[in-house]
Amino acid sequence: MAARKSINIGLMGLGVIGGGVVKVLTGKPDTLAREAGSKLVLKKVLEKDLAKHGALGVDRAIFTTSFEELVENPEIDLVVELMGGEHPAFEYMREALTHGKHVVTANKEVMSKHWAELLTAARDHNVVLRYEASVGGGIPLIAPFQEDLVANDISAIYAIVNGTTNYILTRMAKEGLDFSVALKNAQKLGYAEANPTNDIEGIDAAYKLAILTTIAFGTEVKPENVYHEGISRLQARDFRYARELGYAIKLLAIAKRTGDSIEARVHPVFIPEDSLLAKVDGVYNAILVEGDLVGQVIFYGEGAGPRATSSAVVSDIIKIAQDINSGKSSAPRLPFATGRTVMPMAEIKTRYYMRMSVADQAGVLAQISTILGDHAISISSVIQKETDPSTKIAEIVIMTHPAEEQAVQKALKETKHLGVVKEISNFVRVEA
Repeated sequence: MAARKSINIGLMGLGVIGGGVVKVLTGKPDTLAREAGSKLVLKKVLEKDLAKHGALGVDRAIFTTSFEELVENPEIDLVVELMGGEHPAFEYMREALTHGKHVVTANKEVMSKHWAELLTAARDHNVVLRYEASVGGGIPLIAPFQEDLVANDISAIYAIVNGTTNYILTRMAKEGLDFSVALKNAQKLGYAEANPTNDIEGIDAAYKLAILTTIAFGTEVKPENVYHEGISRLQARDFRYARELGYAIKLLAIAKRTGDSIEARVHPVFIPEDSLLAKVDGVYNAILVEGDLVGQVIFYGEGAGPRATSSAVVSDIIKIAQDINSGKSSAPRLPFATGRTVMPMAEIKTRYYMRMSVADQAGVLAQISTILGDHAISISSVIQKETDPSTKIAEIVIMTHPAEEQAVQKALKETKHLGVVKEISNFVRVEA
């Protein structure tokens, strides 16, 4: 089949990432044409702010504020969605697919919530939906799961997939900063949004884990199936105790499969300080995958930003152009397994770190130990520090052996009501 002279692109959204994609398309046209087999032409840009064309050197004539003008244009072969948010991005992507347009997106929220519906629309209309940039920015992840690792039975994923929270935790660990100070620093440097809720509460990471879990385990996992907990409860002293115990603290997205049960959870964890993920600092991302054939493999790199994300978006564009030129049928597979369910958070088992303020008197630990024992929670070690002679308040740290989440939560609730316990200051799960 003869190669097309050009592949025409409709771009939706000209923000930071959209602008980065335009710079790649216009900055290295010959290289991209050689790889794609055709010239990649930006045919139409859907953008409310029509003044943006000047800064990027884009022809004003191709700008539009009408989605219909873009999607109904018969010359456009593929649509790139970089608007962000769930609506109207989802509706626009679905409409583009049903109009026979290939679609490339970086939208983790839409893909995590509407994965099956969009891929079904792509299959039914014999077009391709690619979303490499939705997880890990420029780190190749989706393609390796769908191609290079397909012979493996994936058993676990441990992922640092939010650069904002990883930057904050790195500053807290290395400089002893409290959370609020580290967050303000991240905002000043542009690593955190003015409203950082999606990042610091683990919502962004939950979207990404839902996508990875769906692909890795062949079971549709939506964000509401993923337990998520943020990092705002962490304090500088938690990092000091972690170091003393031989651990680092990271916000991990964790997925595990045991038989037909799947764990999918995002929360802060203690991980051994000599582990690979413990050494991932700043805004970098890392995803550790365990397969029955490959063992452990790790993907590492910049997880966000216009350059890294543009790399993944343009790579998806090139792959679609190659498919168009080869006449390859690329109807997406929907490889769902039956009978697999996401385990409720209450049923997961792991170890725990607990930090409490208690009365500095004899018998305190015995009372706490009794409650833990009643819930089949075994203590691994205890540290007592930070005693205040004036108030007769001591701080203790308890590390447990593996226990069931619901048992730990019940025990903590009962412990909080002991007269000798002044405060349950924090608890963090441990992944050894």
